[in-house]
Amino acid sequence: MAFIDYYKVLGIERNASQADIRKAYRRLAKQYHPDTNKDNPQAQERFQEINEANAVLSDPEKRKKYDEYGEHWAHADEYEAQRRQYEQQYGRSSSQGFGGFDFGGFGDFTRSSGNSGGFSDFFEQLFGGSRQRRSNAPLRGQDYEAELSLSLRDAATTHKQVLTVGDETVRVTIPAGIADGQRLKLRGHGGAAPQGGTRGDLYVTFRITPDNTFTRVGNDLHLTLPITLTTAVLGGEITIPTLNNDVRIKVNAGSQPNSKLRLRGKGFPIYKHEGSYGDLIINLTITLPTTLSEQQRALFTELQATGL
Repeated sequence: MAFIDYYKVLGIERNASQADIRKAYRRLAKQYHPDTNKDNPQAQERFQEINEANAVLSDPEKRKKYDEYGEHWAHADEYEAQRRQYEQQYGRSSSQGFGGFDFGGFGDFTRSSGNSGGFSDFFEQLFGGSRQRRSNAPLRGQDYEAELSLSLRDAATTHKQVLTVGDETVRVTIPAGIADGQRLKLRGHGGAAPQGGTRGDLYVTFRITPDNTFTRVGNDLHLTLPITLTTAVLGGEITIPTLNNDVRIKVNAGSQPNSKLRLRGKGFPIYKHEGSYGDLIINLTITLPTTLSEQQRALFTELQATGL
């Protein structure tokens, strides 16, 4: 996979603050979101790059490794372990160099496919060359991060979606009940490993967009529903929307504002518990009339006279 400069992807400087990163990510994610670019595959690919860049740069630990080791940041821990092993074996400090390379710091190194004698060559000798490599343990490829946006109703059903990560198309099965911020690990869909090692993994983080009707709290769904004054006073039946269909329920006479009704098993599906659901909780609000006919006004006047 070709090297992608995450700072350029987000259009920020290398010394950008976390607030700058968040601001740039939100602006670009909104601009290239698949929901608003359904007929533009280039925009969807750009959206994946933006999410990948944000996943690394918004994490201080990952960003530090990326700044120091560039495209090899995922192997930073392995590199440090090899360096320590070399020092213990040969009694040389990092300042004396390892394999002919100076460890004075690589933070300002600029990577490109045309590099020669630089950081990428060092890693090739450290991990790829048989003469330089000090361990026979196979290396893993880089793990990738991606974000996928779902509507609440999409998250309530088991379905498949296609992700484009780099030059690979990945088909993802999304279980019903997935939560906002939840991550799924797709083994072997990350970066290729040097010298035939194991491919890295792909971690997909899900973002559930707010719904106009329901609010999800755990596995329960909350719904605010207005009823008329007469229904609140006299009782009656009302129609309730659910994720699957509409249902009719009875409202007791004398229902008060902000009364709550609970429909068991009509909420959100419970993740990886097929056939199990949370509850639907209905918050009743009472709609007061703003205009009255003469007959209605006369009736309310009579009620007022009774002290009601």
